[in-house]
Amino acid sequence: MQFARINDVTIHYQVIGAPADRPVIVFANSLGTDFRIWRDVVVRLAGEFAIVLYDKRGHGLSDVGQLPSSIEDHATDLAGLLDLLSVKKAVVCGLSVGGLIAQSLYQRRPDLVSALILCDTAHKIGTAESWNARIAAVEKNGIGSIVDAVMERWFTPAFRRPENTACSGYCNMLVRQPVEGYLAACAAIRHADFTETAKTITVPTICVVGDQDGSTPPDLVLSTARLISGARYEVIRDCAHIPCVEQPEALTTIIRTFLASIPPGEVSP
Repeated sequence: MQFARINDVTIHYQVIGAPADRPVIVFANSLGTDFRIWRDVVVRLAGEFAIVLYDKRGHGLSDVGQLPSSIEDHATDLAGLLDLLSVKKAVVCGLSVGGLIAQSLYQRRPDLVSALILCDTAHKIGTAESWNARIAAVEKNGIGSIVDAVMERWFTPAFRRPENTACSGYCNMLVRQPVEGYLAACAAIRHADFTETAKTITVPTICVVGDQDGSTPPDLVLSTARLISGARYEVIRDCAHIPCVEQPEALTTIIRTFLASIPPGEVSP
């Protein structure tokens, strides 16, 4: 396991190397998860690309950090990690809140971003009312009280069938996140609005969404793609909010195809 002290927060991360001439892909995970959700994509891409995985503050093995925290704080953490690792340009693949972090990183440190893969995310996610209701439920009854509702957004009915033990495992992942970190991230998402930032993005970008996503539905993700000049848009069939878990092969194909379509030199190693 690898740890770094960034902005007075201990960040858990992992680096998987590749030949020096290969681009770096950074994966930023979703609310209530840690970087293990990317495993089935990473094993397909390892060796083709250098890979950086990390647990954002308040999740996994990273510190919660000072509260309250914002999406900008998360982006500053990621920038600090990339600076520490001497990553000058990266393809940033962000899922859900990870996509907000990716947009904020581009806004604050465009020198670190060569392309964006925005998975099941948007320029703005949810409403103040919806986030306030979730925060109140967790404060009163814990993360366990919202597991069923969250799983309905994360995964399709086919994935949630009782005999699929993986679904139980992801329930465990959710409820074992630090409550303070989960609540802080909910509040950060509530306040985040990258509508104007999305209009300024000029690096190659693709927006990807599961056709059954209950958290960031296809129409919302499409509206984000339309804000970004030249952005591509892909829908993954038979998939909800977490394609790297439910349809990793399809997501990996999209990532490869997207990066292969970018002219040489635009995505730097």
